[in-house]
Amino acid sequence: MIKAIIFDLDGTLLNTAPDIQFVLNGALQHFGLPPVPIEKLHAMLGDGAYNLVKRAVPQDKQQLVQAVYEYYCPAQAAYDNRLTCLYPGEDEALTRLKAAGIKLCVLSNKPQAATRNVCAQKLGKYGFDIVLGQGQFPLKPDPAGTEHIIKLLGIDKSECIFTGDGETDYLTAKNAGIECVSVLWGFRTREQLKSYGASLFAEDYTNYLQILHEKFSLRA
Repeated sequence: MIKAIIFDLDGTLLNTAPDIQFVLNGALQHFGLPPVPIEKLHAMLGDGAYNLVKRAVPQDKQQLVQAVYEYYCPAQAAYDNRLTCLYPGEDEALTRLKAAGIKLCVLSNKPQAATRNVCAQKLGKYGFDIVLGQGQFPLKPDPAGTEHIIKLLGIDKSECIFTGDGETDYLTAKNAGIECVSVLWGFRTREQLKSYGASLFAEDYTNYLQILHEKFSLRA
């Protein structure tokens, strides 16, 4: 029986891409660098702010990566995330999961300050039990953050599943030895996820609840 779900943040719980683009392009502009269009941004997301900045900075300006990163992180942490929103059907899904007694957790490669900030702004009403961003543990797909959450909850690995939109999330679950539901409303396609081995997919939050019921016997 599932007692807890660990969610990825960007592209899974929240559509943060427009706000990430706004803050990132502000940092790039500060150093006289060209902006990143939204259609290219999606492929850059998933494995932490430093790697995002490194990909965004032109190859001939890589000496500026650290400076842009140090400018970007506090700007992102302080930002009001005005364009960030939940996905269709998510409000009902999270409300039902919480009412069913499921422990809701976040594990993100976004820096801890920014993770806590956006979760407080956009997800506070759902009472997430644990919110963990980059800083204390190695980045996903290292399983340390996942294993720490499971230990804090005092549950067995078989009682927890991971949910995320990226290959990093699937590999995190695989490395931690837990099941993963890969979602298709985020920043990766089914084909991209399948190439890494993902095999369980949710089309939307309604379908996600159906999967939890049918595969994991979770009634919410």
